[in-house]
Amino acid sequence: MIGRLVMLIVCMSLAAAPFTGGTVAGAETPRTAAYSLPDILALAVQHSPTLAGAEGMVKQSQGQQIAAGAYPNPSVSGSAGRGAIRDPSTGTRVTERTFTVEQPLEWTGKRQARQEAADAGTAGATAAFEDTRLTLLADVKVAFYHVLFAQRDAELAAQNVASVEEVLRTVHARVAAGEATSFDSMKAGVEVQKAKKEVARANSTLLVAKARLNTLTAGSLGKTFSIRGDFESPKTGVNAEALATQAMEQHPALRRLSKLAEQAEHTLRYEREARVPNISLLGSYHREAGDESVTAGLSVPLPLWYRRQGEIQSALGAKHRADAERLRQQNELEQAITQHAQEVRTAQDQLQVFETGLLKQAEQTLTVARTSFRHGAASLLDVLDAQRVYRQTQLEYAQVRADLSISLARLERALGASL
Repeated sequence: MIGRLVMLIVCMSLAAAPFTGGTVAGAETPRTAAYSLPDILALAVQHSPTLAGAEGMVKQSQGQQIAAGAYPNPSVSGSAGRGAIRDPSTGTRVTERTFTVEQPLEWTGKRQARQEAADAGTAGATAAFEDTRLTLLADVKVAFYHVLFAQRDAELAAQNVASVEEVLRTVHARVAAGEATSFDSMKAGVEVQKAKKEVARANSTLLVAKARLNTLTAGSLGKTFSIRGDFESPKTGVNAEALATQAMEQHPALRRLSKLAEQAEHTLRYEREARVPNISLLGSYHREAGDESVTAGLSVPLPLWYRRQGEIQSALGAKHRADAERLRQQNELEQAITQHAQEVRTAQDQLQVFETGLLKQAEQTLTVARTSFRHGAASLLDVLDAQRVYRQTQLEYAQVRADLSISLARLERALGASL
């Protein structure tokens, strides 16, 4: 009786449950993930194969540093066998054996130079990792602002379609009232088609920009992501000379090249010290029939014919190349800082022009043209021209804001730090 009652309650509960068409009730449709710039930067650092490769170079140099501090291992050799004195009066037989121990001793100056070269190599690999990370972050910022601009371009194109379609409806109403000709309707229809073509172009550009940004994060953003955020604000106090001086002191690329030159110098010293050969201490025990001995010795190579002239010349060339590379990098950084600082100042001046009057004038012109067109005081050409000027002004304003943000990101890359 109790079992039947339980079954009845269960059946009533199932009948009262809302029908969900085979899906779980209350399940939410997956939404497209929206990422901010800090989110994307974190994903790029976490998943970038380029950064992982630079980290592998650091670990490799650390292994070389450990190897440079190791002492030479000794070597042990031995042999044994039956032996006898060939004298019928004795007939002595023994197990003959020989054991030899050899310990190489490295020249102190050579060992020290090798260790210092390995230390400089590790410091250079660490600076190279920081430089790679800096480049990655700058590339991600530039790609992010490209996507942001392409997104704004697509939004303006869609808004333009809506505005031109509204103009087309007004033209149709005026044609029906006999206040306009069918030719005006045709011109407005052409503008609608052109506006829709701009939407397709803007969406294609946005798709390419998002693919570039997704590539920098090793595909961790997915196929259907969106971004949220805004462009950078204008910066004050962008002085190219002061920034160049700061970059010479802190940029990881210069630190990497300085350590590379230091490593080459230590390598050169190592090759010069290597002209003094390593010696080896020898010790042996020998037992044979009728004889037993313990001996010690010293092995010294004689550098008579070759004194590492080739290795010394090669290390000297590497040092000169590292010094020249550092000087070249300094000049390129100074030029990049000057260029990007000027781009920042130019973009900020253009922003001021837009924000102090140009945007407002374009909007007011469009509003007056639309109002006049509705009342028959303006022609279709006037309102279409005003619409084009307004959209172009908005697009150029977004382009200047994107240029400012991109220039700031590249300036930070050339500076080696945040502004």
